[in-house]
Amino acid sequence: MPRNPPPLPAIRTIGLMQPMTWLVLAWRDMARAGGWISFAHGLALTLFGAAIFAVAHHRFWLLAGALSGFLVVAPVLATSLYALSRALERRESANLGVVLKTWFNWQNSHVNKWGNDYWCMVQFGALLALAASGWVMTSAALITLLAPVPIETPLDFLRHVVMAREGWLFEIWLALGSLMAAPIFASSVVAMPLLLDRRATLLQAVLTSWQAVVVNPLPMAFWAAIILGFTLLGLGSVLLGLIAVMPMLGHASWHAYRDLVDASSLPERDVTNPAQTSGVAP
Repeated sequence: MPRNPPPLPAIRTIGLMQPMTWLVLAWRDMARAGGWISFAHGLALTLFGAAIFAVAHHRFWLLAGALSGFLVVAPVLATSLYALSRALERRESANLGVVLKTWFNWQNSHVNKWGNDYWCMVQFGALLALAASGWVMTSAALITLLAPVPIETPLDFLRHVVMAREGWLFEIWLALGSLMAAPIFASSVVAMPLLLDRRATLLQAVLTSWQAVVVNPLPMAFWAAIILGFTLLGLGSVLLGLIAVMPMLGHASWHAYRDLVDASSLPERDVTNPAQTSGVAP
């Protein structure tokens, strides 16, 4: 007999400008958490981006895809930012301990270490990493095969790809990137905060994320444009802007999840205090 599809949390309808409220709440969370801990996340991600840039600086045909692919896995890298916002929402301490417990003690909230629920966050991170790797290879192959000259520096990319008078390489590159980015955004916009907050399966989280986009297409398109705009601003500032942009978007994504998803039908997953959920079967 076919298995019934997993029950999904209810999705709320939001206004078009609601994403602006998420940004305001994100800055409030950053201030309430002391600022430094959120900016430390941004600095760590910026240094990682800088390392990618240093390795592939003279191979921009690879760098263009690597940097954009790095942003694909950002929802997973921002997991502890979601945990900080959740702690503030619960009037709990939002400190380094929350960050460490999020990354190192998440497995203690599970009874069954072999169950699908135990590995759902790891699985989701692996899927995003796989998607990012696929885009890096696709982007590199596209630029290498179709560019009229070898693309080794950012200036080469600007001159021979972005501003090329002949051919449609840049337009194809953007279209293909958008085609790959759209389903990734729809799959991840609230999936990771949901997996952090509730005992949901990976399938439930992804389907809930898609449902949030389908129910609120215009606000979600606006939110995607905000994410893209701030990310480009951060990249265009020689990565320095990412120190503030990445934590802001991370905290805002938690508030996006809270506004969009009524997850009360699912049991809580308390990674910051595993003892409270140790008796709950996954």
